[in-house]
Amino acid sequence: MSTPVPPLSTDDAISQRLARVRAALAELSPSVLELEDESHRHEGHGGHRPGQLTHLRVRIVAQAFAGQNRLARHRLVNGLLADELARGLHALAIEAKAPGE
Repeated sequence: MSTPVPPLSTDDAISQRLARVRAALAELSPSVLELEDESHRHEGHGGHRPGQLTHLRVRIVAQAFAGQNRLARHRLVNGLLADELARGLHALAIEAKAPGE
């Protein structure tokens, strides 16, 4: 007989999503990676769901961005986070730079 698994608390669910985002972006071997939950700033707007991480600001510095324009950098980050976007992450604000920028 298995024991039912209790539902995740809001904090646990957000922490797990942030961990998945960090793991996905680790593929870029960033020297700087900052994640900021901005969901609370979008209450009442499209995509906001109380208690969930729906709006995220990503600040990342990685050598992988060297020689790439802003659009290419955003496409790379969005591609790595496609699974999270499909799972309910509604919006990303991306600040992607190469070292020294």
